[in-house]
Amino acid sequence: MFFLLWLILLWTAAACAGLAVFNLLLAKLIERLVPPVGSFVEVEGLRLHYVDSGDKPGQDGPPLLFVHGWLGQLNHFSYALAALFPERRVVLVDRPGCGYSQAAGAPTIAENAAVLAAFIDKIGLQKPLVIGHSLGGAIALALALDHSAKIAGLALIAPFTQFLSASPFYKLMAEQGRLSRWLSAWLLGPLLSVLRAASPMHPGFAPESIPRKFWTSAGGLLPIRADTLLAGALEIPAQQRELDAMQARYATLSTPVSILFGASDRLLDPKAQGETFCAVAPDATLTMIDGGHGLPMTQPRACETFIRAALARP
Repeated sequence: MFFLLWLILLWTAAACAGLAVFNLLLAKLIERLVPPVGSFVEVEGLRLHYVDSGDKPGQDGPPLLFVHGWLGQLNHFSYALAALFPERRVVLVDRPGCGYSQAAGAPTIAENAAVLAAFIDKIGLQKPLVIGHSLGGAIALALALDHSAKIAGLALIAPFTQFLSASPFYKLMAEQGRLSRWLSAWLLGPLLSVLRAASPMHPGFAPESIPRKFWTSAGGLLPIRADTLLAGALEIPAQQRELDAMQARYATLSTPVSILFGASDRLLDPKAQGETFCAVAPDATLTMIDGGHGLPMTQPRACETFIRAALARP
């Protein structure tokens, strides 16, 4: 019996070591397939990866700053949307812990917004229109609530504005301890992500199809890395508390907010996240189109029209 117990322990240790090595090799392969495409800058002690098209001579109106969602990265915008604004300075940034940016010690919505505010100053971005997608929408709203003088307005695509009753997956992620989050990310997380990626229907896009070359050109492989999965898991626990506190302040927003939602979004409910927010915020508008959650990649032209309408607002 004692020998059998030791044998089980040895096999378990060997399996864990094998998974860890597999995950390290997988991350190296992913980084070869999807290398960094921009520059690096240190902001608030963090090394951030970003793409900056630079100032444009004679530019009329604000530059654009794109902020991606949970387990996303700047390639979500460079894939098809960012190039539709050749006349403007366009900046895309990997949030802390995502893409090729260094993870933050306190990966909260407020901390993400504070890092973005410092990033805006660091690169000399003059009052941009901030385009936030999904969780990036919540971070853009925190930026407007706490650092409104730095921005011109918000154009939010399928934003996370209210914390509602969570899915079983969300509850599991929120209730995990730090050790279990680390073990999940570094042992089974990448393998399970690979298996989910093999599914023809992706919840981030359904009912629309996964965009062509999503895994490479749009950077869809990058979140499969263990360290990125861990950073994403660490973002979740504070979200209910933070969003509840933000919701109580939405009526005080002085920044114009435009919102775009796909009517068939399966990740965030357009009515709860869009209509409910617009009923409270004093200068908010909602546009609905056919589509799912991943509109910057599936419907870039519709997103362009929406962003240009937001730019035209006073």
